[in-house]
Amino acid sequence: MAGGGGGRDEPITAINVTPLVDVCLVLVIIFMAVAPMAVTLGIKVMETRASNAEGKASVDENVSVSIAHDGTISVNGQKTDGLTFRGALATALARSKDRMVVVTADARDKVGLVVSVLDAAKQSGALKLALMKSAGGS
Repeated sequence: MAGGGGGRDEPITAINVTPLVDVCLVLVIIFMAVAPMAVTLGIKVMETRASNAEGKASVDENVSVSIAHDGTISVNGQKTDGLTFRGALATALARSKDRMVVVTADARDKVGLVVSVLDAAKQSGALKLALMKSAGGS
C-alpha cells in the first residue's frame, strides 16, 4: 500500500503537554482564590529604646507597665500577679490624665504575654498604647 500507516512501529517522540498545562492552570486559579485570605494584619510599631525615650510626656501622666523575664508584670513599679493586674491597671489609668500606657518589654519576652498586656490595657480604658524596648535587652 502506498502511503499507508507504515509508521506504527516507530516510538512516539512528542511529549503531550496538555495535562501539564491543565494542572498548572488549576493551581494558578487556586492560588488566586486563596491569596486574599492569606493577608496578615498587624500593628505597625516603631522601635525605640528606653534610653532614647525621654521627653514628650511626663512619667506621672503615663501608666508604666513592665514585663520581667520571668513573666511578672509591674504597674507603675508595683509588682502584680495575674489576678490583681487588671485592677491595678484600671486604678492607675483612672489617675492618669492622658490615659496612656507604656509597656516596657525585652526582645526575649514572649509575644503572647505582651499582646495580652496590651489587650488588658485597651480593655481597661487606655486611649494610647506605647511599646518600649528594655535598655538592657538585645
